[in-house]
Order: sequence, then C-alpha cells, then structure tokens
Amino acid sequence: MPETDHLIAFSLISLGMVLTPGPNMIYLISRSISQGRRAGMISLLGVACGFLFYMVAAAFGITALLMAVPFAYDALRIGGALYLLWLAWNAVRSGGRSPFHIRSLPQDSPRRLFTMGLVTNLLNPKVAMIYLSLLPQFVDPTQGHILGQSLILGFAQISISLSVNALIACMAGSIAGFLDARPLWLTVQRWFMGTVLGGLAIRMAVER
Repeated sequence: MPETDHLIAFSLISLGMVLTPGPNMIYLISRSISQGRRAGMISLLGVACGFLFYMVAAAFGITALLMAVPFAYDALRIGGALYLLWLAWNAVRSGGRSPFHIRSLPQDSPRRLFTMGLVTNLLNPKVAMIYLSLLPQFVDPTQGHILGQSLILGFAQISISLSVNALIACMAGSIAGFLDARPLWLTVQRWFMGTVLGGLAIRMAVER
C-alpha cells in the first residue's frame, strides 16, 4: 500500500493532468457534441481500456526497473518534473485553443467509437508520461510490494480520469456554451491549472 501522502499527491497530479486539455479530452468533447452523449461514453470505454493497458505494462516494467537500476528513480523524477513544467507552460501560453471548440466528426458505429477511443489514448503522450515518468516516483520499496503499489496508484489515476472525462462528455454542450459566453472563465482555468502543475513540478524536482 503506498503512503497516504503519496497517494494524495499522485491523485492531485492526475486530476490536474486530466483537466489540462489533451487528445483524450478534445476527442471526447468533439464526439459528444457532434454525435451525442452515448457516443462519448462508448468512446470513453475505449479510453479506459487504453489506461488499463498502460497501467499493467508500466506496473510490471517499473517493478523490474527500480529493482535492477537504483538511479533510475532520479532519472524518472527529473523527467516527470520537466514534463509537468511543459504542461504548465502549454496551459498558460497565449494562443491555445479551447478543447470545447467544436470539431465536425462523422457519425460512427459503436465499434468504431470504442476503437477510436482506445487508439486515441494509446497514442496519447500524456498518458505514457503519467505511467512511465510520474507514477514510479510515488512508489516506495520500503512500503511493501512495488507491483501492488503501482497497481493501486494506477487504479486511482484511472478512476479520477474516467470520472472527470465522463462528466465532461455528458456536459460538453452545456460547458461549451457557458465558456463561449464567458471567455474569462477559460483564462482563469488555464492559469489555475498552469500554477498547480508548475508547483507540483518544482516540488517533484527538489524532493529526494
């Protein structure tokens, strides 16, 4: 079982990253707006399977890596901190497009919706970085089985991501209308998430 503060910190990072626009969010929102909530939720099932694939692969890989190469922890820690800083910069930089900007998508079958959700997640660099650079830093070999800790952290990330994305997919149309009428809210959200991710990156970089 990971330490409580590690689990909370990783959950906060997961929340911050899922609220930062990326391929998954943009695809789910566009699909939900153009084809309806049901299509968005089917696509989300594909995204969930992509998360499970990454989690299992990373959990076994992390177990082997941390036991074989002690200094790999520091390399992953620095890499994860740099990636969070990059996300923070992209959140606050000017010229970014809102993920609630409607894209026209064709009407697809449930099977294709699921497949597209899966492929979008498997090709999402943000998800790969979560499991390859960020998750290992919250695994403490002194707290018990490394594989078990990795799976618990992974399920926490999946639960948070699916909950937030399901809410966004169901309310995509309403949120798009709200933000279109109140652009200041989108600016506040961008700077808030940029500040949170930047603070977590600094904490991660200096913590031993």
